[in-house]
Amino acid sequence: MPQRADERDEADRGRRRSAWGAALVGVGSMAAVDEIVFHQILSWHHFYDRGTTEIALLSDGVLHAAELVAMVAGFFVLADLVRGAHLVRVAAWGGFLLGAGGFQIFDGTVNHKVLSLHEIRYGVDLLPYDLAWNLAGVVLLVAGAVLVRRSRHANGRAP
Repeated sequence: MPQRADERDEADRGRRRSAWGAALVGVGSMAAVDEIVFHQILSWHHFYDRGTTEIALLSDGVLHAAELVAMVAGFFVLADLVRGAHLVRVAAWGGFLLGAGGFQIFDGTVNHKVLSLHEIRYGVDLLPYDLAWNLAGVVLLVAGAVLVRRSRHANGRAP
């Protein structure tokens, strides 16, 4: 039996919200990976490296707060979708990857090159690092886009 228009609208709304909620979690998660690995463990840079050490650490704290807000907001959206049985898993995974890849591309182009807030690493040839960071972002974006596109044809709802 064909879907009614209101059922299709509800399904489309669930797919969009699944992708957007998970995209927020993806942005926050990739920001957390960046901060934990590159800022704290490797100590390659801070979010803002053009000031004093105190300003650099403050900027990392602001980034951390923003990533937490994004993840909590995304999890609230996803929890609401699960509660109402409207979560579309494929769209959510696609949104997560789109968010993670979007963060990487934004960070690698806008933060690193346009605004010059920081570089990936100092005292080395940046080209291999820039290529690896941005290509990984592109791979995440493409994978996310494929999953979101597939979600239009799949019935991957959470139980």
